[in-house]
Amino acid sequence: MKLKKFMKFRILLLVFFILISLLVIRPGFDTEGVAIKSISKNSSAEFAGMGVVPNLMQRDREVIKFINDVKISDLEDYSDIIDSLDMNNSLTIVTDKGRYVMLKGDNLGITVDRVAGSNLIKGLELQGGTRVLLEPEEKLSEKEVRDVISTMENRLNVYGLTDLTIKEADDLLGHKYIIVEIAGASKDEVEELVTKQGKFEAKIGNETVFYGGKKDIKFVCRGDGTCSGIRSCDQVEGGYQCKFEFTIKLSEESADRQADATSNLDVNISEYGYEYLNKPLDLYLDGILVDSLNIAADLKGKSARDILISGPGFAATEQDAFLDATKNMNKLQTILITGSLPTKLNIVKFDSISPSLGSEFVKNAFLVGILAIICVAVVIFIRYRKLNISLPMVITCSSEVLIILGIAALIKYNLDLAAIAGIIAAVGTGVDDQIVITDEVLSGATSGYNWKNRLKKAFFIIMVAYATTVAAMLPLLKAGAGLLTGFAFTTIAGVSVGVFITRPAFASIIEILLNKE
Repeated sequence: MKLKKFMKFRILLLVFFILISLLVIRPGFDTEGVAIKSISKNSSAEFAGMGVVPNLMQRDREVIKFINDVKISDLEDYSDIIDSLDMNNSLTIVTDKGRYVMLKGDNLGITVDRVAGSNLIKGLELQGGTRVLLEPEEKLSEKEVRDVISTMENRLNVYGLTDLTIKEADDLLGHKYIIVEIAGASKDEVEELVTKQGKFEAKIGNETVFYGGKKDIKFVCRGDGTCSGIRSCDQVEGGYQCKFEFTIKLSEESADRQADATSNLDVNISEYGYEYLNKPLDLYLDGILVDSLNIAADLKGKSARDILISGPGFAATEQDAFLDATKNMNKLQTILITGSLPTKLNIVKFDSISPSLGSEFVKNAFLVGILAIICVAVVIFIRYRKLNISLPMVITCSSEVLIILGIAALIKYNLDLAAIAGIIAAVGTGVDDQIVITDEVLSGATSGYNWKNRLKKAFFIIMVAYATTVAAMLPLLKAGAGLLTGFAFTTIAGVSVGVFITRPAFASIIEILLNKE
């Protein structure tokens, strides 16, 4: 059979989309090194000239190959060499795009991940992490929901959690929800950061002088040992207590409010001869007193913008107390930078999946897909007893999966278990449609209808089934607070690819092959 017979528009269109999908997915086996996911602001890495272009495909990320002439093959190699370096040691980092020299400080500022084997983005179930479905305690407008999402994104990014997705969702009853998906975060971390309103208040007596957020606080020191860190650790009853300190800079309005609040206070003298005002600066977080700071007497009635914030950490051992103080400091710094949420958020559903379990899901999904294609091929061959019918069916089914994955990679869609189920459902309807086309063509050969009329009848059935499937999937885009969106989206994408690309190509192929007989 001459290859020229297959040079029909429908078949060439299918080949074009297959090639485009392969280019977009970019499967590769060179996964040595570690990929740079993000660079923190005001970090050693940023000062050395490192940066990340936003919205890059996974395979386009900059990859670290060597650190101080030591080859980096995976995340373990990277962690080992970073941990082995002392503070202020020099680092020479060589990537696939450049060479950078920096000092290891408190904040190196590089977040890394494994080098991706393709541009496909794995969802929560496939890579491990935490998903939280949140419902606002109060009814919010669209703008307020966007403000909540923006504040949460800032809060989680500042805290160091960069591999995250936060999106709005609603159900068919109109209830609004917020879905947070974070890779590599523990349940406790996520619950602490996303459900707490994070309302910070600094009070003198009953008067609030400043709040957390950009309006009142213009600068918060973090990652700089000269103005932020753990200052002391002492043994106390029941364990150890460590004290953290960091400086902040107030806005002029906040400093003026503090001056007004202190102007009429009395001056006390401590047993050591220090003069301080009779009311302290009380720091509250979500209504709980975090610390009370004595105000020096010389600040009475003065508009002071530079404030030293402090707080404790407690634990049974000194090391754990140090870690607790560090955690409390990071949390307080984060809330001071990002401000409070407009309302409290209640957890409706909480899912946490380990990375190892996610890896097993990937293997199982891949295995199930291969087995499904083999089973379909066997059943079709038993039904028709002809390779020139069963083989094109299997090829077009496989190409349909490839094109769906190409679309997902192009729009950076997270592939979760629901999305994979949608792909399987779409391929299943594809096999049904191909059987309809084949049966119409074969039955038409004995009934005397021409090819055009036979295919018209087949495609009428296919288009009716397509419209029914899409209509059934549309409500699922909203149902379940968005948790079924992946299933609905990939099903609609899959049947659309099938109806407009793979089914017409299959019809042309089967027409050529059966005419040959």
